[in-house]
Amino acid sequence: MKLFIYKTIIITFAFFLLFEITIGYRITKYRAEINNLINKETLHGFKSKIRNEIESANNKENYLNKEDRDLLSTFIKKTIKELNLN
Repeated sequence: MKLFIYKTIIITFAFFLLFEITIGYRITKYRAEINNLINKETLHGFKSKIRNEIESANNKENYLNKEDRDLLSTFIKKTIKELNLN
């Protein structure tokens, strides 16, 4: 009976060690990356980048080129037509 208990303890420890080396490391790595993204300084940096991009877009005369305008115009017209049918 002692031999069974010793084997069980050794196998359990080996399984736990293997889990921590392979999967546990990746979980810890991803958790650190998520915490870094949630950090207030990082969020503030994202907000300032978005504001700068919006300001530069507002200073432009045209947001889209001719091909994009035609494509979006056609899509919006078809969507409105479909909504009016219902």
